[in-house]
Amino acid sequence: MPQSPLARTVAALQPRARTELAELVAFKSVADPAQFPKSECEAAANWITDTLRADGFQDVALLDTPDGTQSVYGFLPGPAGAPTVLLYAHYDVQPPLDETAWVSPPFELTERDGRWYGRGAADCKGGLIMHLTALRALKEHGGVPVNVKVIVEGSEEQGTGGLERYAEAHPELLTADAIVIGDTGNFRVGLPTVTATLRGMTLVRVQVDTLEGNLHSGQFGGAAPDALAALIRILDSLRAEDGSTTVTGLAADATWDGLQYPEEDFRKDAKILDGVGLLGDGTIADRIWARPAVTVLGIDCPPVVGATPSVQAGARALVSLRVPPGTDAAEATKLLAAHLETAAPWGARVAVEQVGQGQAFRADTTSPAYASMAEALQEAYDGAEMQTSGMGGSIPLCNTLAALYPEAEILLIGLSEAEARIHAVNESVSPQELERLSLAEALFLRGYAG
Repeated sequence: MPQSPLARTVAALQPRARTELAELVAFKSVADPAQFPKSECEAAANWITDTLRADGFQDVALLDTPDGTQSVYGFLPGPAGAPTVLLYAHYDVQPPLDETAWVSPPFELTERDGRWYGRGAADCKGGLIMHLTALRALKEHGGVPVNVKVIVEGSEEQGTGGLERYAEAHPELLTADAIVIGDTGNFRVGLPTVTATLRGMTLVRVQVDTLEGNLHSGQFGGAAPDALAALIRILDSLRAEDGSTTVTGLAADATWDGLQYPEEDFRKDAKILDGVGLLGDGTIADRIWARPAVTVLGIDCPPVVGATPSVQAGARALVSLRVPPGTDAAEATKLLAAHLETAAPWGARVAVEQVGQGQAFRADTTSPAYASMAEALQEAYDGAEMQTSGMGGSIPLCNTLAALYPEAEILLIGLSEAEARIHAVNESVSPQELERLSLAEALFLRGYAG
């Protein structure tokens, strides 16, 4: 199929998109000063601010949010009377984990096997580049036909709610007729997909203490209560024998009626080792989109190297619980905390601290904006029809925006398809997806303008 003039312009903008994505990926913008200097996030925010100003945005501002991070806002005026569209992305990223496991440096965008590798390439610095590319292409073909607001969050990955609280305190700032969240992704490369649901989440630290101090395991082991062993028992109680999540009082039997995820494809996407079974029951879609899922993200205990023969006096874990639409995240937090405390063996002392929380989200896929997006995606993907899927991850801001602006239509698209390996080592983005989704967004903005 011959390319349209708009498609040719988007294609011509790809070298610039790659250059800018490389510049943005180079910032080690993990929004946790215990891991990386805060200056890295500040530098990334300043880069975005300068870029928006250079692209003609007005009212560009660094927003100091209550969690100590910065979000970036800008406004691009369109024709008088045109609708307003809010475009969202975030510039903070997950830590790189084991940098030695990366084939190329995590903060250096590297092309390999037809993909661009680097932390944040897909999640979600690439989302910002997608927005910018779409707008630049439209400018070369008669201008952007809608009013555009851009908001780029600085702490989405931390779940600390800075932008949510800021938006609640300044509700006039992000008002829009439609909101495009550029932080999800296609179900598979080349299959245009919008996300209908997001699981919510709660994040807690659990501290277990049993002794005033560590003891010699030969002299006291066998009778002295081991805090690490107690923690292991507590964490194990969060799963049934088949591996499904079991938090007392939390429903875990919902089903997913939409697009299905074949088990063979899931095993391949997740790179599960031969002979290792999957967790839970029901369909894969049930398990990852419609039901709660607990994950132990980290444990503070002595490392193997340098460990001494001691009974541990204390141990700590970071536990994540994803909750599906229909489950209140605050209630799930209470149930999780109660479960952890009740499961403690031997009278071990347990303290649970909430460190993050976000509500689940369900989009209205029957809205006019979704019809416009379906047409845009179909054209950008050479006739392939738009699919609707769930997503196991969380974007806490979505519910805040839905509550603040109940009349706004919220759409979720993005670059985080299965091969992107977001949050893992060797994260990457498909340049073909970046090009097609940039075109789709440009077509959507044109179509939505009417």
